[in-house]
Amino acid sequence: MVDECYNKSMWSFTLVVLLLVSGTIGEDPYRFYTWNVTYGDIYPLGVKQQGILINGKFPGPQIESVTNDNLIISVFNSLDEPFLLSWNGVQQRRNSWQDGVYGTNCPIPPGKNFTYELQVKDQIGSYFYFPSLGMHKAAGGFGGFKIASRSVIPVPFPPPAGDFTILAGDWFKKNHTDLKAILDGGSDLPFPDGLLINGRGSNGYTFTVDQGKTYRLRISNVGLTTSINFRIQGHKMLLVEVEGTHSLQNTYDSLDIHLGQSYSVLVTADQAEQDYFIVVSTRFTSQVLTTTSILHYSNSAGSVSDSPPSGPTMQLDWSVEQARSLRYFQIPVAEVLKGVINIAFMLADLCSYRVRNLTASGPRPNPQGSYHYGLINTTHTVRLQNSAPIINGKQRYAVNSVSFIPADTPLKLADHFNIPGVFSLGSISDNPTGGGAYHQTSVMAADFRGYAEIVFENPEDNVQSWHIDGHNFFVVGMDGGQWSPASRLTYNLRDTISRCTVQVHYRIVINIRKLVEHKIFSLYSLVNLDQWHWKRYDYVFYCYSTITTFQKAGNFLFNFSSHLRYVNFLKHVIFSQSAQGHMISKWQPALV
Repeated sequence: MVDECYNKSMWSFTLVVLLLVSGTIGEDPYRFYTWNVTYGDIYPLGVKQQGILINGKFPGPQIESVTNDNLIISVFNSLDEPFLLSWNGVQQRRNSWQDGVYGTNCPIPPGKNFTYELQVKDQIGSYFYFPSLGMHKAAGGFGGFKIASRSVIPVPFPPPAGDFTILAGDWFKKNHTDLKAILDGGSDLPFPDGLLINGRGSNGYTFTVDQGKTYRLRISNVGLTTSINFRIQGHKMLLVEVEGTHSLQNTYDSLDIHLGQSYSVLVTADQAEQDYFIVVSTRFTSQVLTTTSILHYSNSAGSVSDSPPSGPTMQLDWSVEQARSLRYFQIPVAEVLKGVINIAFMLADLCSYRVRNLTASGPRPNPQGSYHYGLINTTHTVRLQNSAPIINGKQRYAVNSVSFIPADTPLKLADHFNIPGVFSLGSISDNPTGGGAYHQTSVMAADFRGYAEIVFENPEDNVQSWHIDGHNFFVVGMDGGQWSPASRLTYNLRDTISRCTVQVHYRIVINIRKLVEHKIFSLYSLVNLDQWHWKRYDYVFYCYSTITTFQKAGNFLFNFSSHLRYVNFLKHVIFSQSAQGHMISKWQPALV
């Protein structure tokens, strides 16, 4: 009897293995996009501006994809200046040469084209793309990026009746070249002129819903300088996803969304049949900007009534507490014990001191919480403190007293070809120095496959948004005061979410944990566009290890670095013609 059971078990196991193997033989689906990038007239705030359009659209077309899809995106640059697109939040798992920033890609020269080849391997969620060079983002060129779950993967909420992308953020009336001239002259950008929702000003965009049905809203802050608060008149929002993670399904009246962040909420049209305001307003600004769009019931008996609902403005504690509420989706233990989920997975999770909703699979059949980050010992701790020094009479920004400047040779190329004298490990301290700020091509050392603990300290009176390019991380701590090793006692090592962008409120300390997956990668601040263009590239954090993790791409002349964010977007670039394409033969930072 035992042998018979054993034989049956082995046969079942063999069948499962064969099915799994056969399922991997076929290649994942391909989706093809052809985009033409042009200038065009836009009127988002009622004033004629020169915008950057993709296939004649502002915002650009939405990318629709499914987990594991291969995306072939051919971009024709019809502008009179170099251009690049970056894919905010999309992880570069199989190809780290396609991220679309200077350092990973050479800029696409005017009149030329480049084809991005991405695979959204093991990913789901709501993201966006944007132009990464110069001040192009201030002219448009951004759009939504949706990665849907495969049909065979369970999603922890019923299918919504519809799916809307909302791209919101602040905006300037000045042309992007005028804004660039302001920064190049050594001044800061002025206060924004207004806010946009999907490229429109107040009440310029309408979302139509049927009464009684539930809809998914994918909301991203694609703005330039400010955090925003999002709310819908008379309606609650059920948070279901944060940058690719199915979150704890809390209900919110409003959500703070910081620069570069994306959220998915479910909204049920359960109110009286009329129209309602969708409201976006600025956070932590002395002057509060507000804009609205319309939630239109298809059987509406009247237009919007009253005034748009007010939202939080300067309430720091409120924003921090909301950020702390973002965790993995869970279900009550009682439901687990009823056998709702697989008992083996349940026991494994009980052994690791928590019970998760294992039906929340994320992009793969295994539970999104099966990676027990809290049980991994950290191998490297880094404290990063931002500052705003004056260097050589100009406003610059620094981390640990170092204001980053790119080397004449891209770091990944220098490493790949063993070019000496380009960078040195330890050229930036692992901890704040308190000393005078200076320019340096800053490179930190780390061990490949090590587990880094990164502490962000923000003494400035603003909100920083920090982003790891092409990677996710776990936000384990968020508190005021000074960090010390004792702070680890307060970390959430059980059920924090994995995301790509985190806000660091003023005088707040943020702690994240990150696996070092690539030989060189970057950590940088998105705090606002002027600092992106001209200053916050000082915030690039390079981890260097001694193990090569990938090979160079075949189109090496176009793609010469892995996850390097040089946010000095080439004031002086000289292109040399090549039989295989255009490559940068020489460039100068034009900074100091």
